[in-house]
Amino acid sequence: MLRRLGTLIARRARTVLVVAGLITLVAGGVGASVFGHLKAGGFQDPAAPSSKAAKLLDTEFGGTTGLVFLVHPRHGGVDSPAARAAGRNLTDRITHHPGVEDVVSYWRTPDDRLKAHDGRSALVLVRFAEDQEQAARRAAELLSEDVAGKAAGPEVKVLAGGPRGIDHDVTTQVAKDLGLAEGIAVPITLVLLIVVFRGLVPALIPLAIGGAAILGTFAELRVLAAVTDVSVFALNLTTALGLGLAIDYGLLMISRFRERMATTQDIAEAVAHTVATAGRTILFSAATVIAALSTLLLFPLYFLRSFAYAGLGVVATAALAALFVTPALLTVCGHRVASAKARGRRGARVAGRHSATGGAWHTIARTVFRRPFLSAVPAAVLLALAAAPLLDARFGLPDERVLPTTSPSRAAATALHKDFPHFSGAGTLDIVLTGSASPRSVAGYARTLSKLPGVTSVDPGTAPSRAGSPAASPTTRKPAGDLRRLTVRTGHSSASAAAQRLVGRIRAVEAPGHSTALVGGAAAQAVDTKQAIRQRLPLVIAMIAVSTFLLLFLFTGSVIQPLRALALNTLGLGAILGTLVWIFQEGHFSSLLGFTPMPMDTAMTLLMCCLVFGLSTDYEVFVLGRIKELHDQGLPAAEAVPRGLAHTGALVSAAAALLAVSLLAFTTSSVSFMQMFGLGSGLAILVDATVIRGVLLPAFLRLLGERAWYCPRWLRRLHTRFGLTD
Repeated sequence: MLRRLGTLIARRARTVLVVAGLITLVAGGVGASVFGHLKAGGFQDPAAPSSKAAKLLDTEFGGTTGLVFLVHPRHGGVDSPAARAAGRNLTDRITHHPGVEDVVSYWRTPDDRLKAHDGRSALVLVRFAEDQEQAARRAAELLSEDVAGKAAGPEVKVLAGGPRGIDHDVTTQVAKDLGLAEGIAVPITLVLLIVVFRGLVPALIPLAIGGAAILGTFAELRVLAAVTDVSVFALNLTTALGLGLAIDYGLLMISRFRERMATTQDIAEAVAHTVATAGRTILFSAATVIAALSTLLLFPLYFLRSFAYAGLGVVATAALAALFVTPALLTVCGHRVASAKARGRRGARVAGRHSATGGAWHTIARTVFRRPFLSAVPAAVLLALAAAPLLDARFGLPDERVLPTTSPSRAAATALHKDFPHFSGAGTLDIVLTGSASPRSVAGYARTLSKLPGVTSVDPGTAPSRAGSPAASPTTRKPAGDLRRLTVRTGHSSASAAAQRLVGRIRAVEAPGHSTALVGGAAAQAVDTKQAIRQRLPLVIAMIAVSTFLLLFLFTGSVIQPLRALALNTLGLGAILGTLVWIFQEGHFSSLLGFTPMPMDTAMTLLMCCLVFGLSTDYEVFVLGRIKELHDQGLPAAEAVPRGLAHTGALVSAAAALLAVSLLAFTTSSVSFMQMFGLGSGLAILVDATVIRGVLLPAFLRLLGERAWYCPRWLRRLHTRFGLTD
């Protein structure tokens, strides 16, 4: 089937390129506006109690403060004439901005709680009229236009903070960092491609495939954004993975094409052979990555689902482009691609003709085969030691600490925690009671809560005189219907484990009367997010394991090889996670990378695990495919494995190095969870392509011997029927 496809593409190469070019242009036009339609949130489960509480606070209790402006006069205090004039002008300009529902300002509502103890700074609190997503968009507009800075003038310094300020700074910083990462990765990648492929023309083929995959995925995300929520962070995965997979697939296709051209001058036959052999590997490779990333669709957080949208789109597009566009380009540029090896020394390991009986990888494989225990044990022990810090891992949600200390919203948050704890939101839990409950039972409920360890105060209060005013923050309000709001203050930071344990204690207290208590706030959101992930994690792990097993079984015809691959992938992934805990949670190299140690980001860690596991299986397919070909030709394991690694080892290491460049470029980010993602993914790829594929894989194959290819007779018939061949 694949050989016939290759023959057809070779005959209609220019037509295929014209059609592909038109599709890419249309995709580029559709996806050009994607940046303005993606969102920055998506870290909460919309069905969780904390999310329901937040929605009721927005719709029934006047909402919560979205933006906090910290105003600091450059000279004198906040009561000086210049500061008063600037503060009033600032308040008026913000009040009339579209979407602003209410503004509480020290210069409009004199309240000592809105002024720092030293009198050098004061607050302006902003609440928006729309729901959380619309409010985020309005806040971004206000901040992007620098309304506060322009209105206040040169007399005062204004820092924008609060939840919307942090979201805006994170989104803006990630966009800048993405441009920086691409500016670093693309030139380096192009230079390395020219070196690896030994020519400009073959080096441009993977870049063309990557560009088509990225533009196609941008179009997909733009369409999806019109019907559902899509996170802006999906763009990072799209660019990194699109370029990386294009390079992987391009290396494999061009390597096979050059091998074939070394024995024949018939370009059409070489293209057909390339599609039949490398195309099969690409199909299974893409299927393994898709299987891993598709499990993210099971989670209710649209932050994670967005990465599934991006991952599925970019992998499928890259695979289709590799199977259709690359053969067409090879047909048109065939001799220029094939002759590039002549510019390098004969036997170039990656770009040209591979030696089956020489080279570093062949030597490594033979050394490992002679001493499998001596080779495997140190490598396995090293990976196990790297995984050890994972036992002490703590997980949480991102907050202002993911930003650099120079970020305006982080500086504002620091000042709020120090000088305005009443409005910082730290250690505050909002409880919304739905259903009927008498005032007496509510008061008793509040007294019970006040006795819980860690609770400093519970204020059931009365209805505030004005929603959103300073007096509204710690009080209960009863709008139309059976709804009540209580505010619980604690001495714990919202991100602390103690605050999250307190959420559980509060939820364990029986709600008053016939009501239901919905606990909200940052700590409750962290608890609910981790719970949403924890509930679905066993199913996700099972799906990844089963899909990986089935795909590798269909690829190899063995039931042992998939189990061996799962074990090695898990060992490598554990080592990387342990290393990330040691760095980002415990704070090693924090001064070098410029981040603040904090618990591991739950959602980003899960994303990285799915991606890394899929890419590890991807390289497994690359290496094992060639070993299987040689084994099927009747070679014993002692010959098939070294020769298979000689053919593919340099290919995989080059592909991994090029992909790692794209991923490691994210370590230049100023947002710590992007640094974690880039460093973890890049290291995982390099470790997998060297320690796992170069040492542990041949060692295990040597120890297993022919048992590595064992398959029951009834399953062998299944493989014969459904396994993909050329």
